[in-house]
Amino acid sequence: QVQLVESGGGSVQAGGSLKLSCVVSGELTNICAMSWYREAPGKGRWLVSSISTAGITRYMNSVKGRFTISQDNAKKTLFLQMNSLKSEDTAVYYCAAEGVCDISGGYYTKYWGQGTQVTVSS
Repeated sequence: QVQLVESGGGSVQAGGSLKLSCVVSGELTNICAMSWYREAPGKGRWLVSSISTAGITRYMNSVKGRFTISQDNAKKTLFLQMNSLKSEDTAVYYCAAEGVCDISGGYYTKYWGQGTQVTVSS
């Protein structure tokens, strides 16, 4: 059974940093990318960043230059380093394993983590 478990969320002042981790247990098969999403109250769930099995990274425009996605395959862990945090980054952050990656950039998520809260105060 596959599980994705996030950690590293918390409360931080604007301008601060946090590093999220997502540990994968079980065997991931037929996965084309790993991603971080976020969901703020009333705003839906949005893709923040992803990294393909080839190591190609993507970022939403508002986090480019501030967030960095990485992974440690040996430890089966996905990371999201978040710097220069802003109040608008406040959300629940979810780790995801993508089962389908289409050529237009869309994903079909196969597995979700339970989420970790990030709160940035100004």
